[in-house]
Order: sequence, then C-alpha cells, then structure tokens
Amino acid sequence: MSTFYFIAFLSVFFAILVISARNPVHSILYLILTFFTFTIHYILLNAQFLAVVNFIVYMGAILVLFLYTLMLMNLNKESEPVKSTIVKIAAVFGGGCLLVTVVASLKTLGTSNPVVLQNPNLGLVKNLGKVLFNEFLLPFEVSSLLLLSAMVGAVLLATKDKQPKTT
Repeated sequence: MSTFYFIAFLSVFFAILVISARNPVHSILYLILTFFTFTIHYILLNAQFLAVVNFIVYMGAILVLFLYTLMLMNLNKESEPVKSTIVKIAAVFGGGCLLVTVVASLKTLGTSNPVVLQNPNLGLVKNLGKVLFNEFLLPFEVSSLLLLSAMVGAVLLATKDKQPKTT
C-alpha cells in the first residue's frame, strides 16, 4: 500500500510540474514521467495490457509527436499575441473548476476503501482479447475505421496545396 501512495504522490507532483514549467520541452518531459507513473499504477492494479499500451502508445508515440510539434512551433515571446479578456476569464473559470474538484476530492480522502480484486485474472490480455473480439467486435472495427479516416483527414489537412509554377 505504501508503494501506491508513493507512486500517487509522484504522479501528482509530476503533473503539477507539467503545468507549472516555463519551458515547454521540460513540460513534455515531465508529462513523460507522469505517464510512466500511470504505467506503474496499471501494473499495481494487475492491468498488464493497459500498462503496455500506456507505455508504448502514450509515452512512445504521442509524446514524441508532441515534441516534434513543439520543435516546429515558433516560440518567440515577442511574436506571441496578447490574450483577450475572454481567454483570461475562461482561464479563471477553469482554475476555479480545478479548485472545486481538488477540494471535493480532499473531502472524500479518508472515506474511501482500497479496491481489492476478487478475480486475480481480471486485467490479463487473454481475457481482454476474448471480450474484445467476441462481444465488442463491431464497435472495435468501427473505431478502427474512425481512426483511419481521422488519420487520412489529418494528412490531407497537413499537406499544402501545390500551386503550378508560372513561367
């Protein structure tokens, strides 16, 4: 149980560093550490498949894309536009919602009981595969088509229109 609390503390600590870091590259590196602590949480919960997927997909692929996107962006402070009043009001509202959520979660801190798995084979890949490819085959395939169409759309939006050369 003490391992869980230590990893939970590290998760919250690195998440706070993600949003408080001034350098965007440091923020993404802290996000990698946060996702790594999530992977450890999945292992502690006996969800090996989620741990592997979190490690490969989020830490390996998505965060690398974040780093590439960040490197392609122009991060000059001089060229950054001034934030409007509506954006500042939305930021204050979002911060207030976060504060309410944190206070509500701290109120329920001592009342919750730890989860004890009744079935130790609950998070195994074999059981997930059986359920996924028997009961949820159609939604699984529809989601794969949706992701494929989103990928094609992103590629089409990213490519520039080639204009013919005039000579």
